[in-house]
Amino acid sequence: MEVKTMRVVDRWLGTPACAFLTLVRRLTDPFRRTPVDQPRRVLIVKLAEQGATVLAYSSLRRVVEEVGRENVFVAVFAENRFILDLLHVIPPENVITIRTTGLARVVLDAFGAIRRCHRENIDSAIDFEFFAHASAILAYLSGASRRVGYHSFAGEGAYRGDLFTHRLVYNARLHAVEVFRILVEALFLPPERLPVLDLGPLEEEPAPPFEPTAEELLEVREIANRLLDRSEQPPLILLNANTGDLLPLRRWPTERYVELARRILERYPEVAIGLTGSPEEAAGAQRVADAIGSNRCVNFGGHTTLRQLLVLYCLSEVMVTNDSGPAHYSNLTPIDVITLFGPETPTAFGSRSNRSHLFWAGIDCSPCVNAFNDRWSPCTDNVCMQKITVDQVFEKVCEVYERRRDSVAGQG
Repeated sequence: MEVKTMRVVDRWLGTPACAFLTLVRRLTDPFRRTPVDQPRRVLIVKLAEQGATVLAYSSLRRVVEEVGRENVFVAVFAENRFILDLLHVIPPENVITIRTTGLARVVLDAFGAIRRCHRENIDSAIDFEFFAHASAILAYLSGASRRVGYHSFAGEGAYRGDLFTHRLVYNARLHAVEVFRILVEALFLPPERLPVLDLGPLEEEPAPPFEPTAEELLEVREIANRLLDRSEQPPLILLNANTGDLLPLRRWPTERYVELARRILERYPEVAIGLTGSPEEAAGAQRVADAIGSNRCVNFGGHTTLRQLLVLYCLSEVMVTNDSGPAHYSNLTPIDVITLFGPETPTAFGSRSNRSHLFWAGIDCSPCVNAFNDRWSPCTDNVCMQKITVDQVFEKVCEVYERRRDSVAGQG
């Protein structure tokens, strides 16, 4: 099911469902069990966005520290499970997946997830999806007597009824790392203290690095060499042009990727360019590669699994991408990442890795996409992305690549 379709379904079916369940809650609360004093079995609902899962790592670790690894469960869309497994933060069997291959499948798997939660005696739930309706419904129907989530107190954000026992105010000025952590800390507080919170500085625990095996490194080198028709892999600079339709406003103009690639290839004769993308983006990435028109430019889209893509990051020097999943999970590897922000802001979603380099024009209407508007904007002309020039990005690519190249030469 396409992302746009899922958002429409979530809004138009989720809103009345939340209203109905709120009525059910108010009628049945007097007969329900008293909420547990302290969480023991915790469900975290983080259905979408692999990159955000990386940002939530320290929050996941915090829950694990409190209740034990075996007592934490995460509900996630099946296509986003990989990153969660990669982080090794909970047992694989505690990942509850929902497939999105069609509306009927989503509904059936959601009911299966609810049954699983009741079998596991879930007593607490945290909604990591901010203002999605489906996640609030799942948290409520999980059977948890303690439920934490962001609430629309005065019409800010989507209406999700009144399904949480621990209701919080979403602060768009905070980084996503803090936004997730606040949800977790609230779980261990009495609900009458909320939504007021004064937690002070929160320590962030970085996600563990991705460590491919020697066999995986060899396998991906062979893929690269075959595509490049080389016997030895040259230094690689990756471009993630993001040709899919997840959020078109985030895209940097395709012609700028083409110009950037040509300038890189001209400046550095030893370098090859790799286009990356999901299997759905492979055709679009190939069109970009064709426009670049060099035998030192290849399309990896559709030629690697997600795990092999992370291995490819380990074998590459620099990646240029817009704000997307790869901008975050690539930080689990040694690659330097140049991320271009437009309709969203790095203040909230920028990676904090020292190998992360962020561009944001910061024009008056940006950011226009946020949790309050369900990431919808009336904009049809992403000037915020167009303001980022090829000159700016090329200069940063050169700076980072030459630093890495000189560092290796110095070690030799």
